[in-house]
This record gives sequence, C-alpha cells and structure tokens, in this order.
Amino acid sequence: MAKHDDEFLEFASARTPHLFRTAYLMSGDWHQAEDLVQETLGKVYAVWGRKRRIENPDAYAQTVLTRTFISARRKRSSRELPSSRLPEAEFHEADASLRVTLLDGLAALPAKDRAVLVLRFWEDRSVEEVAHIMGASSGAVRTRTNRALARLRGSLGDLLPDLALT
Repeated sequence: MAKHDDEFLEFASARTPHLFRTAYLMSGDWHQAEDLVQETLGKVYAVWGRKRRIENPDAYAQTVLTRTFISARRKRSSRELPSSRLPEAEFHEADASLRVTLLDGLAALPAKDRAVLVLRFWEDRSVEEVAHIMGASSGAVRTRTNRALARLRGSLGDLLPDLALT
C-alpha cells in the first residue's frame, strides 16, 4: 500500500500545476480552481490502487477535472457566487488588458463552452481527445467549439481590434 501512495504522491506532485492552470482557466476563480484540483486528485486517488485499469493517468485526471468542473457548474445554483475580482498574480504590463478581457470573456460563457475552448486552444488537444474527455461525439465538440468561439467574439465585440494592437 505504501508503494501505491508513493506513486500517487509523485503523480500528484507532477500533475498538480498543470491541472490547476486548466482548472483556473475553466472556472475563472483561484479558489474554485484549487477546490477542483483537490476534488480531482481525491477521485483519482480513490481508483489509484486499480491503476492498471487506467492506461493513461494524465488523461484520466484531465477527464475527471473537466467532468468535475461541469458537474460543479450544474450544482452551483445553491452555492455562493464567486468574486468578480481576479486574484493577485504576477503578470506582464503589456498583455494585462488582453488577459483580463479574455478571462472575462471566458467567464461569460457557459461551462461546457468554456471547457471546450480551454481544452482545444489552451491545452492544445485534438477534437477527438476533447470528445473523449467530455463524453461527446467529435461532431458535437466541433459544433460547440464554433459556437463558443462565436459567443466569445460576440462578447469581446469592439475590443478585439484594440487588443490585437497591444
């Protein structure tokens, strides 16, 4: 049992930063991202002893994270609302307005749209990988991606040309 725990700790230490970045981009909230990662790692640990059934633990953790995020969004109506303030973090002055605008644009999207855009364009995953992670068909992922991009462009509106110049 100690060997499994050591392997899991090594896995969790290596994957936590990546999972956290993805969770933050999906949720737009620092604290919720921490909770999502913690819940994800808890779920992965619960099946870690049966790891031989998990062919790719990284992909499995990513799938659990995405599904946990979407599930949490469905249940959110009875929970407290996240703060509209962005957490304090290091950033470069030149791209600060672009970053804030894009994060605000992502935050305005429904959970599944946000998840698709983060997985496709931030994580640079293929349509098939995203379809597998989200439990959807490739066609559904393509459609959702196109619609989510259109919504994001619509919410950014006139800001896009100004941001492209900075």
